[in-house]
Amino acid sequence: MKYNFFVSQNKTPQNQPLPGRKAEMTQGRSGGWMFKADIWQILRRCLLIGTANGAYYAGKHELTQEFVDTIQLAIEADPRRVADEILYASDGRSINNSAPILALVLLSIGETPEAKLAFTEIFPQVVRTGSHFYEWLSYTKALRGFGKIVREAGKAWLTNEDVKGLAYQLLKYQQRQGFSHRDALRLFHVKPTTEDHNLLFNWVINGWDELPSQIPSEALKQIWWYEWLKRHPDQTHKAISQGHLTHEMAAPVGKMDKRAWQLLFYEMPIGAMLRNLGSLTELRILTSKERKNIKRVAQVLNNREHLKKGRIHPIDVLKALKTYQSGGSLGKSQKTWTVVPQIVHILEKAVELSFDVIEPTNKVFLHAVDISGSMSWNTVYSIGLTCCEIATVMALVTAKAEKNYVIRGFSTEFIDLGITAKDSLKTAMTKANNSNFGGTDASVAYNWMIRHKFKADMICFWTDNETWAGIKHTSRALAEYRQKINPNIKAVYVSLAPYNITLVDPEDGNSWDIAGFDPGTPRLIQMLATGEL
Repeated sequence: MKYNFFVSQNKTPQNQPLPGRKAEMTQGRSGGWMFKADIWQILRRCLLIGTANGAYYAGKHELTQEFVDTIQLAIEADPRRVADEILYASDGRSINNSAPILALVLLSIGETPEAKLAFTEIFPQVVRTGSHFYEWLSYTKALRGFGKIVREAGKAWLTNEDVKGLAYQLLKYQQRQGFSHRDALRLFHVKPTTEDHNLLFNWVINGWDELPSQIPSEALKQIWWYEWLKRHPDQTHKAISQGHLTHEMAAPVGKMDKRAWQLLFYEMPIGAMLRNLGSLTELRILTSKERKNIKRVAQVLNNREHLKKGRIHPIDVLKALKTYQSGGSLGKSQKTWTVVPQIVHILEKAVELSFDVIEPTNKVFLHAVDISGSMSWNTVYSIGLTCCEIATVMALVTAKAEKNYVIRGFSTEFIDLGITAKDSLKTAMTKANNSNFGGTDASVAYNWMIRHKFKADMICFWTDNETWAGIKHTSRALAEYRQKINPNIKAVYVSLAPYNITLVDPEDGNSWDIAGFDPGTPRLIQMLATGEL
């Protein structure tokens, strides 16, 4: 009697480790055995995807504790590399800045001089707004307290040489996370370094009992008009047009009407525009007949440079698209509106533009979208935006950049989703959602390719990596495909959950694990396909 049935790796089911490789593997929360992701892979995933909303197989507390443990290990190993990863994520690649800010606080706790120096150097590049500043203060208070390095960072932020920009932040975000500007100035014992700083800090601490007869400084122009509006709340139009006030500045103290919103709309920053499309439609500032206003929305949102400069993440645009298409039925807002088709088209184009792509590579791509039950989890936003929908959009945008591609979905079968470049994002997401259930077996993609003798140059998996239901491991299925069909195929696994597992065999030089939701993912895939990386 022979024991080939036991020692053959091709016949090892996914709920068992590969023979002789158990030390390199770990059992996922689904019960399947995958390879261990290293701390740098896990760190990037957590920074880009975040852990604050939890995931299908683990809650937010468990995932965040793993995130913290990973950061601490990484800081001990290489604090400079941790700082680089924080900067990478914070520069418009993370779905929001909260995970990078938490990591920044943990970096400041690092015991080595290298960790302290790295924290100091990247602080102003991560903490860019008043909202970021108070989130950082909140995490710092909870995790470490206000030692010397923290006081120096806080003092430097509050004495920024760009007083006009600082005044904008202090006016726009007057209090957050249980802190006010007055609290911050007193906490860090901030002293003014210029006359403009002196005027600004005096307003923060004492306010203006009497409005100065003239604007005291160009740096305080918005603050003067804000104070003027407090005393003349029925003159909102004048304050907005002459003081260039934002919604956050004008709405709390002035009387808002359609004309006020129209004035705000003329100068509305890209992020505010995305958040307020529904409100602007409800007020009938955005209608099919308001062609000038529709044109402005297109000029702002369909400009790749505006999206990049505003650090607008594709998921932000996708969230705005889904919220807007709902007519007000999604999200916490009680407003309702009649959807304007032109706005939907603009948002769909904005989603595509927010990803980084290059010219077609002329390679053949197969996109395998995980449509198993675990991908139905709403991991990103509380508006019903699921991992499956995000995976579908990212696969479609990546595919649209190419001429030769196939998009299929896998659970325990590998099915045709009927998604092509002609699909809108809405129809593509609907098609994927209609099949979004069942167990997970990533190897079925390779089995289908072998059976149909489908020769691809690159296969891209969009998945949470928790594959468990197959009779053979995904890496073994890939090896079999290379032996029978194409020995040069490259494989990319785009990880859409912050777990500590990977489907990439560490001995395979032509397979890569990429952290999900990165706007640069499509271009990175193209560069891997052509051998540029």
